[in-house]
Amino acid sequence: MSWDIQNLFRSHARGIANSLCRRGLNNETAADLTQDTFVRVLTTPPPAATGNFNPKAYLYKISRNLGTNYQKRDALLKTVPIDDDSVPEIADQAPSPEDIVHSRQCLKQTYNALAELPERTRQAFEMHRLGERTIAEIGEELGISTSRAWALIRDAYKHILSRVDAF
Repeated sequence: MSWDIQNLFRSHARGIANSLCRRGLNNETAADLTQDTFVRVLTTPPPAATGNFNPKAYLYKISRNLGTNYQKRDALLKTVPIDDDSVPEIADQAPSPEDIVHSRQCLKQTYNALAELPERTRQAFEMHRLGERTIAEIGEELGISTSRAWALIRDAYKHILSRVDAF
């Protein structure tokens, strides 16, 4: 027996989805289960039929079984509606104790790495990172060129990254 799935889909998909909706499923679930019905027929075709075989009835039977299984599964699942007001109560935004300890260790390593830097490099880095000054302002204040100020800041970043276990 040969099944023309495309023709069957065009002819019966809407009716199958409507019958699933009448059984209490929403439109999206009905559409998904309609697709699953045809996938089921493609993956496991019906046994060889003898005599008068009705493909439409077979498709509706598969969809009905899939709908029943879905409703049984859905009834077993307990869902809790979450509104936007209850999200902070469920998910604590505070960092874990491990994250706090790790952050403190990284901060201590950063202080130590800054202490290891030459005075001018440390000063340029602090002016840029903490003082939020532009590289041109740092160069002017330290009496060096803009490219030299940038090189000092870059060297400071490299040194700190090599000393801090950020990950």
